[in-house]
Amino acid sequence: MSTEQQPFKYAIALTGGIATGKSSVSKIFEKEGFTIIDADSIAHQVLNEATRDVAELFGEEVLYESAVNRKALGAIVFQDVQKRKALEALLHPLIYKKILQLSQKEDKKKKPYLIDIPLFFETGRYNTCRVIVVYATQSQQIERGMQRDQLPYKEILRRISAQIDIEEKCSKATYLIDNSGDETQLYQESMHIINEIKKDYS
Repeated sequence: MSTEQQPFKYAIALTGGIATGKSSVSKIFEKEGFTIIDADSIAHQVLNEATRDVAELFGEEVLYESAVNRKALGAIVFQDVQKRKALEALLHPLIYKKILQLSQKEDKKKKPYLIDIPLFFETGRYNTCRVIVVYATQSQQIERGMQRDQLPYKEILRRISAQIDIEEKCSKATYLIDNSGDETQLYQESMHIINEIKKDYS
């Protein structure tokens, strides 16, 4: 029988929907001493490493100065489910491998840490026991997403629709952070969950 430790033993997934405020929550947790493994940053790294494979799948038009133009790629994959699945099939195993390696180092410290994974429920790849979901209403997601990403209404809506509905994600949460209010409320909600986690792992 293997004595190898269960992967992600001390990991807590941080997820939500597009523009619900995961990055803001992540910064609060980091200031409170939590290590953050950022799946988006790792995805960017993996995407750069897989530039040639991406170009073979989607054509040279997704490249700019020998790197993947993420905006051009996004415009393609969010309009075509099959192309999005092809990209995910290429990238997600590579992202998972890097996150697993980082998690194994964190698990040795025997203290909770976060993995910021926007598509946690969609991929179904990470067996963390606990999940934080950051919530905002869909109208707030659209407004914040348009402002942040400088994308038109229809494009933001298409990207939101490509993910599991935020209400469904909330129903699966271990911890729920409501970001439908102002920054003060978000900070208070986050600190409440931080204190809960510290109690749960003490």
